[in-house]
Amino acid sequence: MKYLISGGGTGGHIFPAISIANALRLQDPDCEILFVGAEGRMEMKRVPDAGYKIVGLKVQGFDRQNLLRNILVLWNLYWSMRKVRKIIRDFRPNVAIGVGGYASGAAMKVAQQMGIPVLIQEQNSFAGVTNKMLAPRAACICVAYEGMERFFPKDKIVVTGNPVRQDLFDNKIDRSAAFSHFGLREGIPTLLVIGGSLGARTINESMLNGMEALRKAGVQVIWQTGSYYYKRCIESVKTHDDKIKVTEFVKRMDYAYAVADVVISRAGASSISELCLLGKPSILVPSPNVAEDHQTHNARALSDRGAAILITDAEAIYNLVNTAVSLLSDDARRHSLSEEILKLALPDSANRIVAEINKLTK
Repeated sequence: MKYLISGGGTGGHIFPAISIANALRLQDPDCEILFVGAEGRMEMKRVPDAGYKIVGLKVQGFDRQNLLRNILVLWNLYWSMRKVRKIIRDFRPNVAIGVGGYASGAAMKVAQQMGIPVLIQEQNSFAGVTNKMLAPRAACICVAYEGMERFFPKDKIVVTGNPVRQDLFDNKIDRSAAFSHFGLREGIPTLLVIGGSLGARTINESMLNGMEALRKAGVQVIWQTGSYYYKRCIESVKTHDDKIKVTEFVKRMDYAYAVADVVISRAGASSISELCLLGKPSILVPSPNVAEDHQTHNARALSDRGAAILITDAEAIYNLVNTAVSLLSDDARRHSLSEEILKLALPDSANRIVAEINKLTK
């Protein structure tokens, strides 16, 4: 069997794509998998690192500010679609799988034109433009949230959840070793702050603004600042005690989740799926700088059910740290959040998607 997988641009697209590929390979070690990504985007490194071949397309998103620049965007899209046509002729995939992003739009559109069954996977509770465009001719649409018939044909939707990194779910994790790894002590309320690999400006500024409150509360913090903000944040924390661990990037997320009593996070689809599966009491700060404001829709899908606390980007600078400190001292509220978020978890998502792919190959 041969599978073409396309999408990327962000970790929220790439991690599910790689998880699907891993599940396909586990089912059939002899299958062939080819990725199609966008030149210059993070998938061109992450996919080969995961052991898969990838071909890059010169595609970009449309520029809504400078319409004249879209002439070049359309020109590149035209040649990218011609390139995909040759890739499909040479590779001859049985099924094409799209996970969203610029490359996915071009690759899946051509696959549909050439009669290849197309499965699309939508990670967010508010569907992206690419997947909405592809939906009418898609053979199957895998989603993570209920109520997606407002975007897609109802008869094509299958609720599968979002595939996540499996290394986070090792039941044999030694919590003592995890605390030791970060230089933290057991028995002290622990806050994990994550804003993505590049960082989240509002979350970082809120943490800096609330440093005194964190110190007075006596809590421990693992704070992933992201590469862009690390130097400024580490300089600001030098005057405080060693309970606040500032890092550019958390390499052992399995350890970080294991010790965290509360998690502060953006509301990307992959992050939310991980938090649901792990049952972590969470405070979500949706990024306002994403298409269709989809992170706010993601966060509301949880907060409306009492499964997470939503704090808007504008409110965070004043409320984020105080809310986290209050939650760390409220066992009953944390227990309730944990119970409710676990109800939204959809385990084994990658295999559920592979089951739908198998139906298309027949």
